[in-house]
Amino acid sequence: MWRFWLPFLLNPLVFAVCSMAVLQYGADSSVSLELAEDVLSAECGTPRDRPLDDVAAAAADALSEPLEYPSLGRMTTPGDRVVLALGQGVPQVAQIAATVIRTLIDAGVGADGITVLRTAEDTAHDLGDPSGLLDDRIATRITLATHDAEDRKQLAYLATTDAGEQILLDRSVHDADLVLPIGCVQAPAAPGYYGVHGAVFPAFSDRKTLRRYRSLGSLDARSKFKKGLIREVEEVAWLLGINFTIQVVPGGNESVLHVLAGQSEAVARRGRELYDAAWSWKVPAPASLVLVGIDGEARRQTWLDFGRALHAAAELVEDGGSIAVCCELADAPGPALRRLIGAESRDSALRKIRKERPVDALPAAELARALDRGKVYLLSRLEASTVEELEMIHVASPDELARLARLHDSCILLSNAPHATVAVE
Repeated sequence: MWRFWLPFLLNPLVFAVCSMAVLQYGADSSVSLELAEDVLSAECGTPRDRPLDDVAAAAADALSEPLEYPSLGRMTTPGDRVVLALGQGVPQVAQIAATVIRTLIDAGVGADGITVLRTAEDTAHDLGDPSGLLDDRIATRITLATHDAEDRKQLAYLATTDAGEQILLDRSVHDADLVLPIGCVQAPAAPGYYGVHGAVFPAFSDRKTLRRYRSLGSLDARSKFKKGLIREVEEVAWLLGINFTIQVVPGGNESVLHVLAGQSEAVARRGRELYDAAWSWKVPAPASLVLVGIDGEARRQTWLDFGRALHAAAELVEDGGSIAVCCELADAPGPALRRLIGAESRDSALRKIRKERPVDALPAAELARALDRGKVYLLSRLEASTVEELEMIHVASPDELARLARLHDSCILLSNAPHATVAVE
């Protein structure tokens, strides 16, 4: 009998302690990995706070006791024109907007004077419409509007900034007596994030301004350029008289951890504290393989979130290492990403992207940056030919990722990558 067991006793792999790790992505998909404990460096990205069971109730509580500011009832008069500016992609924003509308009406504001303003992207995905959550007598009287950055008639001139930039805004925002932003807290370094007032500007500005905010210089949160953009956002909020905001701290997969309302700076501070507590991690060292997941339903599977996932992973992977992105992305690449296809070099493509600043400039730049450091694998709903044209390696199934992970001597798993903030100790 001992002769039968001897080969196993002499094989050190028998004694390797393995653990099963699971990376969630999409609405309900996952990758299971069996890795030795000395290979699995860290598992990050599951928010530490418990998602709210009732977002509308949390919003009502936040509005009843705002941070460092009077209640909406003391801020408004019956004849006020109020605009709810919905930042793009805020989770469960319709429930929050409906609660704000009820609070305004209880304070005496007429429903005819309330406008809910959405981005074109949210309208396309049928997000942010509170009508179905309101009494019919209210729902038929409020105005539901969609911003069009191309329509000059829909825009109004506000001012010229200290830097000499003309500020054009959606006319409903320009003409409002009270603008109430509803936004989503993100990490300061997140591509395309400009603070709590970003739900108003540049979100509801003109095409030229949106293009300016897609500059590749905005990818470095510590750069003078991005700091200048954030100062401009704050200046526009000051010119509009916005000093009250409603912000959510996001959870995974459309959930919400916290709803905050009150004075803008107080909400920004508290939101950052709560966001860091829920979404910040440290890892001991970079890894040769970083697997990242993008959570959420189809409308959350965007190239912008793909770029944010790569941005998070790039800080964690060794030079020459690999990043594997797990998502359910199905949208065709935009003009900036197509610039990378067949280009003489990534540098030459980036020079054109830097000049043109198309809508997908930020994710294209993040992809180019990641490819300069190592290999990028992609598990998605895209055709293999599309993935390979972008110089990524197509992954057909989760099993292929499991085999890939076994080839590496260190691995970091990062769920909810567009939200997570991970630093190397």
